[in-house]
Amino acid sequence: MRQLMSYVWWPLLFGGSVLSVYAGMRAGHDILAFNVTYLTLALAIALLERLMPHEEAWLANDGQMGPDLAHTLLNKGIAQVIVTVIVFMGIADWMAPTGDGIWPTAWPLAIQTAMGLVIVEFGLYWKHRLAHEWPWLWRFHAVHHSVTRLWFFNTGRFHLVDTVTGLMVGMPVLLLLGAPRDVLLMVSAITAVVGILTHCNIEMRCGPLDYIFNTPTLHRWHHSKVLAEGNKNYGENLMLFDLIFGSYFNAADRRPPADIGIQHEMPATFLGQLKAPFTNQPL
Repeated sequence: MRQLMSYVWWPLLFGGSVLSVYAGMRAGHDILAFNVTYLTLALAIALLERLMPHEEAWLANDGQMGPDLAHTLLNKGIAQVIVTVIVFMGIADWMAPTGDGIWPTAWPLAIQTAMGLVIVEFGLYWKHRLAHEWPWLWRFHAVHHSVTRLWFFNTGRFHLVDTVTGLMVGMPVLLLLGAPRDVLLMVSAITAVVGILTHCNIEMRCGPLDYIFNTPTLHRWHHSKVLAEGNKNYGENLMLFDLIFGSYFNAADRRPPADIGIQHEMPATFLGQLKAPFTNQPL
């Protein structure tokens, strides 16, 4: 039964969350539906991590819950404010092209959302890849990779600069193409849902979905200390560009490593982690 459920959890949690956000959007409760859905998903993952952990060792307290929470509140808060301002205060309409525009607004929302995910993914993929390959960008991204365990609580552990640069390469492109509000909301919601699922410490087997979405298995390899494994799987939501540009990795003969982190020590405090990229400290 445990093995059977390991194949069910990802599509169930992902599909249920996306449908919940969509239903709320249709009812006119966009932001409320997203927040309630995200909180419910987080609570469900927290429970499943205790019942069906992928790594028992990752259940132990690493002493980073305070910094993890502070990073999450800062980053998620800013991201949600930006999305709210863009969608609900007319920024989307102001940035949209004049005339009819080029976005296929007559297409079904599901197809528009899929197209939006692919378009956004291109910028997110290269931003993430460069954050590993350019040392000055890595200094900010190292805050995220300094975690020694993966679980839902450190999903939002990013340096603020890392978060802001990620936001700059995604949503603005859809705005300039004239994507409607519903597409912006669905792409944002899917990105948030995939993000928390990739970090979950739940025993999951995703099968063919590993070639479509960024799954927990793929992201665990991405956190490996071995560069040949860690400098792979850069996709935020989709694995399309990892497959195209040769950065896809998923070893079939062994589990992803439980010993994860970075080569150098990261300060233990939230403020120390915000400051670290601007110092001479090796990261």
